Amino acid sequence: MTLLIASITPAIIFMFVTYQRDTIREPFIMLLKAFSGGVLSVILTLLVGIFLFNPIGENLKQYAVLGSFYDAYLSAGLVEECCKFLFLYWFIWKSKHFDQNYDGIVYAVFVSLGFALIENILYVFQGGMTVAIARAFTAVPAHGFFAVIMGYYFSLSKFHADDDQRKGFLIKALLFPILVHGTYNFCLMYVSHENANPLLSLLLMLLFTIVVIGFWIVGIRKIKKHIQKDKDLGLIG
Repeated sequence: MTLLIASITPAIIFMFVTYQRDTIREPFIMLLKAFSGGVLSVILTLLVGIFLFNPIGENLKQYAVLGSFYDAYLSAGLVEECCKFLFLYWFIWKSKHFDQNYDGIVYAVFVSLGFALIENILYVFQGGMTVAIARAFTAVPAHGFFAVIMGYYFSLSKFHADDDQRKGFLIKALLFPILVHGTYNFCLMYVSHENANPLLSLLLMLLFTIVVIGFWIVGIRKIKKHIQKDKDLGLIG
């Protein structure tokens, strides 16, 4: 029970804080729908990995850079963010409740943290309390801030774009989280590889620190920007 609580608490806290910033609260059923989309995206990610990416990745594991790049940017970043984006778009885009700029961030966070909560349970039950503590301050918030970026551009596409711009913002809503997610994972995967170069590992740990600090700064700024947009448009309740 202790491990289960440690697994789910970080995701719940991040979702609650995000929800609390919303001035016109989203219906519980919509939040549950978004969260369920995140859970379903775990299943889709596993299926895509098993049948498409894992067979290729097995042949690259012996190579530190190439194997880590493949796992980080393709197997993890690309597949996970595409699956999350698919359910975000499918479940939320046409909803009448998606009517504020900040809503895109809220729903994206609930999708992403639905994914992260299930993923965290799997990792924590395998690695124990040490893993739970480490992931509470790294992996879970990371998924949250990948979602903030996705939701930020998702809302721009919905409310601030003509037909041509809409596609560009949707691409950014998917591409930027993939790149940040991939970079985050690559740093960790390379450093833990048995054939890793010590000097490059040190540089990547410095990069990892910068990335972690960066997504906190960028994420908070994007949240504030969309809240301000809603104020300017008179959408604050």
